[in-house]
Amino acid sequence: MKDEVQKAVEVLKRGGVILYPTDTVWGVGCDATNDAAVERVYALKRSADKRAMTMLVASIDDVGRYVRRVPEVAWQLFEVADSPLTLILPGGVGVSPGVIPEEGTIGIRVPRHDFCHALLRRLGRPLVSTSANISGEATPLTFDAITPEISARVDMVVDRRFEGHPTRRPSSIISVGPGGEIKIIRE
Repeated sequence: MKDEVQKAVEVLKRGGVILYPTDTVWGVGCDATNDAAVERVYALKRSADKRAMTMLVASIDDVGRYVRRVPEVAWQLFEVADSPLTLILPGGVGVSPGVIPEEGTIGIRVPRHDFCHALLRRLGRPLVSTSANISGEATPLTFDAITPEISARVDMVVDRRFEGHPTRRPSSIISVGPGGEIKIIRE
């Protein structure tokens, strides 16, 4: 796995886009701090609506680096989550503006996946994580369901042997307001 992680890190540091396994579904990703790479992901997905994209971080400790003030309840939600959870938090900072929508929120997830964890640790930056599909089309739940239009246009496709045991469904999404208000977006 070490060699595959190193190859992916080199691609990401050059502003490349990768197709990679996560703990949920296969994702398209890039360095979330690289403006040009984030724009490439939007172009790849043919997304006219430039909403924010979720980003992955290596640990809960990294969340505070990309959110001005993490609401206390967010820490608790991360701690008790027993399945993949994306939190939309107020006050996103330190990443490409393309990852933060107009309202200033940021979507963050800490994956429980060996390859992702190793990649994030080695990269040392957050990683964009968006489903490997054209915007508006169904999320591919397996690698075989990813269209060639996506896989042919990335700079690297991570070897399938690092897939692990994904849930094969997108993460739950909860929005947390500045005062700790909770809104379930997707269960």
